[in-house]
Amino acid sequence: MRHMIIRGIMGLIWAAAGVFMLAAGKSEGAFSILMGAVFGYSAYTMWKKNKGAENK
Repeated sequence: MRHMIIRGIMGLIWAAAGVFMLAAGKSEGAFSILMGAVFGYSAYTMWKKNKGAENK
């Protein structure tokens, strides 16, 4: 459960940093948004996997 929450928070931080970097005119912001999406997707898949395990 902790891993899912930590990955979700890290995904939000990466995505927010990417948005601010793009707004400041730095092209590296696109990479940060991509990393945020990867962390968010990872947290989402962990959540779905754990949700199915709890119902058994």
